[in-house]
Amino acid sequence: MSKILARNKRAKHDYFIEEYFEAGLVLEGNEVKSIKAGKVSIKEAYCQIRNGEAFIIGMHVTPYTQANNFINLDPIRTRKLLLNKKEIKKIGSKTVEKGWALLPLEIKEKNGLIKIDIGLGKGKKLYDKRKDLKEKDAKRSIERTMKERY
Repeated sequence: MSKILARNKRAKHDYFIEEYFEAGLVLEGNEVKSIKAGKVSIKEAYCQIRNGEAFIIGMHVTPYTQANNFINLDPIRTRKLLLNKKEIKKIGSKTVEKGWALLPLEIKEKNGLIKIDIGLGKGKKLYDKRKDLKEKDAKRSIERTMKERY
């Protein structure tokens, strides 16, 4: 069973997510306690492949307030993602192409471990976003009328 701790809602709005991957995070100090408390944000974050390793950049983890602060960690530091070599090669070959991006989608707690779902996405154009909004509004109105009828 997994508990969602943070979600990036803009990612699915701005990109067509083609493939999903689940990765572990390399964390230090009291970051685990802070993330489990929900003090994390991935709205501005993105992922990158450098020298055969995956990293998440721009993820904000608020320092844990009830801890001894002997180690002052930067809340927006670059953190390493734990993926298989096959997955990293697959992602690396796609992100080199124009229009593809590697995005963090959600952070979750799974069996006591912190995992992050990342997606390989292709950017949407403005007319694609409008089309999605129209479909969502139509679906919502259909559900509303069905609810009123029954």
